[in-house]
Amino acid sequence: MDSKPKYKTKQREELLEYLKTVPGKHITVNDVYEYFKQHGRTIGQTTIYRQLERMVDEGLVNKYIIDGNSPACFEFIGEHVHSKEEVCFHCKCEKCGRLIHLHCEELVEIQNHLLQRHQFVLNPMRTVFYGICDACSMKKIKITP
Repeated sequence: MDSKPKYKTKQREELLEYLKTVPGKHITVNDVYEYFKQHGRTIGQTTIYRQLERMVDEGLVNKYIIDGNSPACFEFIGEHVHSKEEVCFHCKCEKCGRLIHLHCEELVEIQNHLLQRHQFVLNPMRTVFYGICDACSMKKIKITP
């Protein structure tokens, strides 16, 4: 956590109010920028990024860097902080780019196996499985009468 003082600017408060409407959802700086633009409120992308980074430092927001080709994703977690024991993996659709945030006990077993059998500490916050999401899979299936 950061010990810097929390500046309560109007833009920070507006951003925090927006984040409270999308808990658990992955958003990018551009998503936030577009939201405010559509609602007649212009906040610069640099300001949004800076505020989100401060909220990450404060433990209000999680930041995920999926790969070098995708923008960082942020997730509002509120006042509680994910415990280090809580495991979060991601699936990314290769067709539409959808990012799926998942907690799965079977994957925890794989993480434990890697540690116990191979002395490898897997970082679940940075682990991404690539494939095709359900929506894109359904588009590929053509039902004929």
